[in-house]
Amino acid sequence: MALDETLAGEVIQVKDEFAVGPLAGIDTEEGWQARVGWWRNLLQGSSYKEDLAGSFDDRKTVKELKEKLDADTGEQVWIWMGQNQHDVCGYYWLISQFKGYAGRIMVLYLNNLPFINEKGQIFYPSWLHEIQPKEFLKAKKLARTVTSSEFEVDPDEWKRICDENATIRILEGGKKIAGREETFYDSEVIKNVTGDWQKASRVLTNTLHRMKIKTGDVFIMWRMKQMISEGKIEVMGDTNKGWKEFDVKLPGARQEETTEQEEATV
Repeated sequence: MALDETLAGEVIQVKDEFAVGPLAGIDTEEGWQARVGWWRNLLQGSSYKEDLAGSFDDRKTVKELKEKLDADTGEQVWIWMGQNQHDVCGYYWLISQFKGYAGRIMVLYLNNLPFINEKGQIFYPSWLHEIQPKEFLKAKKLARTVTSSEFEVDPDEWKRICDENATIRILEGGKKIAGREETFYDSEVIKNVTGDWQKASRVLTNTLHRMKIKTGDVFIMWRMKQMISEGKIEVMGDTNKGWKEFDVKLPGARQEETTEQEEATV
């Protein structure tokens, strides 16, 4: 905004991560509360407070946006989104509620577009935070009005996504969202668990850093705990305490190595 005053405006964040978790009946109070309850379950024993899931309500954010649009007919809403499932799912949720404001909802989608990084190299960002502040001036030129066709088609696509109610949603290209099972990221976690004891928080950090299709720390830690309960990962410590309070390793890994060494000695 300091580089271009025409970008000045209130920045409003949709805080939920609609790319994971239940969406069935999300347009009803029952469906919404079921989702809040799901998040509260995942937040147990996390580094965050369990009431985080109920500390905000994105529906209120939309309501306030509509009030501002109604109060000022010259006002617009710009939806910025990177090429990732988090932003695209958030877009679908938003656009399904702004049909009465056609012509005043703009979208900027950084879909397969090249940008320049800090080293002067060309790259294709997946997330808005990956581009330099000065590159937002170029990105601004991509702003376009959401079309009447999109207002017809995209809410239907959001309904399809909600009806499918997959635990995980990924972006397959363009704005195509595909559902996946809750075990989708398990292999990414296992890649970072070794035969030696490691802090679960370290495995979490390595997984988040190395995985190509990103998701949040709360979801990944929940899946790690699920795999512990299934015996796929061994644990030392109390998983109900903080993430730094227990260690993990592959089941029986060191025992197998010890047996091999004993056989070699014999």
